[in-house]
Amino acid sequence: MGAPIVSGGLSAADLSIAIVAARFNDFIVSSLLRGAEEAWAKHGGVAERLVIARVPGAFELPVAARQCAHSGRFAAVVALGCVIRGDTPHFDYVAGECARGLSDVALQTGVPVAFGVLTVETVEQAVERAAVGGANKGGEAMLTAIEMANLLPRLS
Repeated sequence: MGAPIVSGGLSAADLSIAIVAARFNDFIVSSLLRGAEEAWAKHGGVAERLVIARVPGAFELPVAARQCAHSGRFAAVVALGCVIRGDTPHFDYVAGECARGLSDVALQTGVPVAFGVLTVETVEQAVERAAVGGANKGGEAMLTAIEMANLLPRLS
């Protein structure tokens, strides 16, 4: 068929993006944040056009993401956090509501929200996914945000 394929690029040069990052489990989230900032810079993002908002935990990420999306200032939002399973059902509530809330923000506002929230069984899994220089999920979330921010205007 020869249907045209529309895709987003990975240039951050003309974008403004917000990162909302949880402070809970900061020993992991700080590495996700470094990965996101490195991806931003590597793809031409201007430091002054990247805003980082810190929130208490993953449960608070959706409301901060919603505020950023509604502001009209940002082409996309990157949500970063880490929820590690414990001995109680708390993990299920926090992880599930965080994911649902972030998805709702994107669908209701039309602003892409990249999900960089680790939901893991162990600290070791979190450390592996937050390794700077490796497959850092914060960096991957930033790439998703950049690509979606470049794609959506091409679909209008």
